[in-house]
Amino acid sequence: MAVLDWIIVAGFLGILVTIGYLFSRKNKNIDDYFVAGRAMPGWLVALAATGTSISAGTFVGSPELGFNTNLTYVMNLIAAIIGGSIVAAFILPKLYNAKTITIYGFIGDRFGETSKRANSVMFLVGQLFTSGSRLFIAAIAVSVILFGSIHFQFMIWSIIILGAISTIYTMLGGIKGLLYIDAFQTLLIIFTGIVAFFIIYFALDMPLSEIWANLTTGGMVKDPGVAAGMTAEGTLFGWSAGNKLVMFDPSLDPKLPYTIVGGVIGIAFFRVAQYTTDHEFVQRQLTAKDVKKAGTSLIYSQLICLPVVVLFISLGLLLFVLYRTNPEFDALGASFFTDARDVFPQFIKNHIPMGVRGLMIVGLLAAALSSFNSAINAMASSFVSDLYLPIKKERGHAVEDNADQMTSSRKMVILMGAVLTGFAIVTAVMQQSSGLNLVDFATGIMCFAYAGMIGVFLTAIFTKRGNTKSVLASLIVGALIIIPLMFQKQIFGQTYIAWCWWCPIGGIISTIICLLGKPKKA
Repeated sequence: MAVLDWIIVAGFLGILVTIGYLFSRKNKNIDDYFVAGRAMPGWLVALAATGTSISAGTFVGSPELGFNTNLTYVMNLIAAIIGGSIVAAFILPKLYNAKTITIYGFIGDRFGETSKRANSVMFLVGQLFTSGSRLFIAAIAVSVILFGSIHFQFMIWSIIILGAISTIYTMLGGIKGLLYIDAFQTLLIIFTGIVAFFIIYFALDMPLSEIWANLTTGGMVKDPGVAAGMTAEGTLFGWSAGNKLVMFDPSLDPKLPYTIVGGVIGIAFFRVAQYTTDHEFVQRQLTAKDVKKAGTSLIYSQLICLPVVVLFISLGLLLFVLYRTNPEFDALGASFFTDARDVFPQFIKNHIPMGVRGLMIVGLLAAALSSFNSAINAMASSFVSDLYLPIKKERGHAVEDNADQMTSSRKMVILMGAVLTGFAIVTAVMQQSSGLNLVDFATGIMCFAYAGMIGVFLTAIFTKRGNTKSVLASLIVGALIIIPLMFQKQIFGQTYIAWCWWCPIGGIISTIICLLGKPKKA
């Protein structure tokens, strides 16, 4: 990186820390620190929620998808709009009107303290892997740009650097600062994506009709689970001919995640679970001024996500054409046709001029940090309000005043940041052994926590059934169902059920189990 690039990156990080510091003085109690006094405007919440949804998986994983596959991932985005609309209409009002610091407080009001704590613990465990995977994905790009490769030791250093930066400004600003930071980062991500698109487009130096032909009649799709690459003559092996601009797949094959059926049913169910049970996502909506703004901000955030993610998938499509038709661009000797995880970061490193390169790095950091900081704050809020303070009160210790609670909350943010950074290293090993691409791995691993919790939340919101025992059983069974599905390739030798069906399978079973519990008599 040139000096100018470092200056741009340093300036960006300085802005984040400054915003965090400015808002540090506006947090008077944990209600301010974790839900912003429920006074934030809808437009800000929507932009911040978009930043939470757009992670490093978008910046790094989406180009990988475009390079290796086609546009069928769009079904995930359509499903997000469907799922978000369902939650906004039927579920979010219940969670918002509960007026608890975390959504697990709602479960506590419904089933008791033990159930609240169990769901909080499940959320925390799930986040260790989910957000750890996001940080690991971001580290791939940072490792390429800073160290020139994705060797494991370089990724570890990248993980530590990203984790430390995010933890500092998250600790300072609380949720108020994060909302403005994430809104700012969302706009940066969109801008850098647009700039990158035109840089790659002009690098192709061919008419649009020729690009179209290379993606349709001359398109190739990487065969899943098959070693792939390119011969010295420029022909691909381990790939199948296919239209890379295909968007809607009518197939009923359960091994394919982004079919029409998989999206409208499987992924939509997953999104309902995500926007209902994951405090990282719901926390943004709890900061809105009223329940209507909370619901509309959720829908608007997913509407914004759709074109943004398509933009980054398009980068992968264009890079496929560029490297296939111009092998001299590939500084790694056509290795992207074997492993495309770093296809976009390598293009940034090798082919984008200084200054603009710094801007691209800022976009990457914005994508990485916007989701990671959300996880840190959400985990800290759940630990403090659902576990630490109630347990302390139970044991007869005096609950601290506002100043002491703020100190405890900031310490917990630091702790969660450190723990998540450590788990990012664990997920790096898991992804390499899973056989899944970056996006599918990061998304699928979320099902571990969601499958059990969605059963609990659906029971609590729409029925009068359930008790502590059925809640605990639901959480355990939901998680146990997901584990063999995550590693079915290692267990059975191949993948039979795509990740989009994991959450519906686990969620339906966990709901049935939770419904078996008879409510306590008043």
